[in-house]
Amino acid sequence: MRLFGRKETEEKSYERQCFSAESGDGMFRLAADDTALEGGIYDSLRATVPVIDACFGKIIRLVGDFKVRPRDERFSEEFDKFCDEVTVGVSGRSLNTFADMYLDSLLTYGRAVGRIVADKETQTVRGLVVGDSSLFRVRQGRGELDREFFFYGNGREIKIAEPDKLLYTALNPSPKHPDGVSILRGLPAMSQVLMRIYQCIGQNFDRVGNVRYAVTYKPSEDGTDKRFARERAQEIASAWADGMQSARNGIVKDFITVGDVDIKVIGAENQLIDTEVPVRQILEQLIAKLSVPPFLLGLNWSTTERMSSQQADILTSELEYYRRLLEPVIRDICCVFLRSCGTECGVDVEWGNINLQDEEALARSRLYNAQAKKLELENEEKEKGRNTD
Repeated sequence: MRLFGRKETEEKSYERQCFSAESGDGMFRLAADDTALEGGIYDSLRATVPVIDACFGKIIRLVGDFKVRPRDERFSEEFDKFCDEVTVGVSGRSLNTFADMYLDSLLTYGRAVGRIVADKETQTVRGLVVGDSSLFRVRQGRGELDREFFFYGNGREIKIAEPDKLLYTALNPSPKHPDGVSILRGLPAMSQVLMRIYQCIGQNFDRVGNVRYAVTYKPSEDGTDKRFARERAQEIASAWADGMQSARNGIVKDFITVGDVDIKVIGAENQLIDTEVPVRQILEQLIAKLSVPPFLLGLNWSTTERMSSQQADILTSELEYYRRLLEPVIRDICCVFLRSCGTECGVDVEWGNINLQDEEALARSRLYNAQAKKLELENEEKEKGRNTD
């Protein structure tokens, strides 16, 4: 049974289901009991609201790189080559690439599913695959700690026969949602309001921003002027159209006419509604849910240095949480490879510091501790000298 690839088996063929959100005027709608559409809605949410997709990119990059080392140094060269060159899907390479794709799926759908592809003859690891998590569900089995995986294809629910071969991680699981909860949960409603505001802004600019003119010709009370009013109005319209066409080509022409002619801009007296406050309020809700500081997204909101430092600390704790979710999967992959090499030595995963600010803070902390220890030793020597005297 192939649940990740495109090749069809003789018994059953599975087509990828496209769970698309019901869209109306760019909105997102999700019924409380309609969980089958969640995957498509979250994909549409990332594609429609750029700030959400930017938050995901920042989180994935800030989680940082990692280095995996085998505990038996004899396998270091072969193991490092595997980590750098292992094939991931159809276009990726390296264990870090797999971790990025896996984390992206975990954040979007609340769960991530992967598989280690092994060679049938040599039983060596050929590559890694990240599955479409929106097509998988996990439920409690017969026992309290047993779990069962199901694949949704062609409108049918298919139980996976060998779930132990899958790599699976759930984000924020709960008894009601054992297969995890996406961090985008709760955002479709706010995004619906945000997209409605942006849609109204675009419509208002179509009406008011694209300047249109009203040219009014008022003939005088003279009978001769009224007699030729139609011909003069046509001449004014022709001259006005010629002047506007010349302006599009970069040529400036003056509009000269005789008589009482009034020219006004249609909609000039109307003002666009100020949307800065409601848009910022909605963006604050979105960013608060994703735990990404505004300054990392290019939002120039007023903030103090102390507040920025606190926001960075909160983001650091979030990134550490995602690292703890990824590390067991990385260990499982590496241990499978080492077993194919004939060893059970195990591995150690070493994560890099999240940013230079952390390195600076750690260095300053070590300096302060060293200075404090030096003062303590000096005080102890002074006390010993006094007791000796």
